[in-house]
Amino acid sequence: MTPKVAFFLLVSLFLFTSKVPLNAEEFFVEAVTPVSGHSVSPAPAPHPSIFVNFEECPVACKARCRLHSRQGLCNRVCMTCCKKCKCVPPGTYGNREMCGACYTQWTTHGNRSKCP
Repeated sequence: MTPKVAFFLLVSLFLFTSKVPLNAEEFFVEAVTPVSGHSVSPAPAPHPSIFVNFEECPVACKARCRLHSRQGLCNRVCMTCCKKCKCVPPGTYGNREMCGACYTQWTTHGNRSKCP
């Protein structure tokens, strides 16, 4: 048997016999399970302020606008603000100051806040 074929069979065997977690929660439970009977609390969640790349804007804006009465308008404006300011505040309302001056001081022609 050639070394390439033997290596391929060995890697294939490893891939088919290793257990892969079905979801992130199962992986987290396995990773945090204490070894010696001591209880271990999980690490605190990161600060909820969301600084994003443009590729992450649709998901962040969808979360921000999910309870808005005009979701299409909210998403469109949120995407514009996300693209310019590279930030979407946490939650569905408020917390605008977490994104800084770009997000809070950008206004419409009617002198109202542009970003949701």
